[in-house]
Amino acid sequence: MKGWLGKYQDMGVAIYLTPDGKHAISGYMYDENGTNLSEQLFQKELYTPAGQKMWKQMEAASWLLDGKKEAPIILYVFADPFCPYCKQFWQQARPWVESGKVQIRTLLVGVIKPESTPVAAAILASRDPAQTWHDYEKSAGKMKIAIPANLPEEKLRTLNQNQQLMDQLGANATPAIYYMNKENMLQQVVGLPEADKLQVMMGEK
Repeated sequence: MKGWLGKYQDMGVAIYLTPDGKHAISGYMYDENGTNLSEQLFQKELYTPAGQKMWKQMEAASWLLDGKKEAPIILYVFADPFCPYCKQFWQQARPWVESGKVQIRTLLVGVIKPESTPVAAAILASRDPAQTWHDYEKSAGKMKIAIPANLPEEKLRTLNQNQQLMDQLGANATPAIYYMNKENMLQQVVGLPEADKLQVMMGEK
């Protein structure tokens, strides 16, 4: 039986042609052990390459480094300056980041409240954006951020590009966390991760 692989609304679709060539059947194919062969094919041919493409887009984006650039485990995090769960995750990640095992690459967005965009843009426009973000998160958002009278257009564009990338990834809340698993497949965690999920993402402390 011949089959074709396609996508509809970013989801894998398999269509099979009956031997007489008169009918097409859409659905999953299973083997004698109940293994979903179609889903395996979707993962290999569609989802894994798409995830690797999105990973490269995040690599090329404007992010703030938290940790050592040599750290072997990389997390990309979309964060809003007024996101309480982002601050909790920042604190949760300290043991991994400070031990040199994990580096967090933060992509700032302004999605929670009207003040989010000017504060995020001001952080990006500061002399050392990564350090400013570090200090701001360490203070649990209590540190005052000086907002310039005229926000730099370049920084506003960066926020907009980060927002578009976040939308492409299908995230609708912060923190939106992305990492590659051992099979080199892109993984997404939206919201504050549970303790067991932290170890899945970052390994042992």
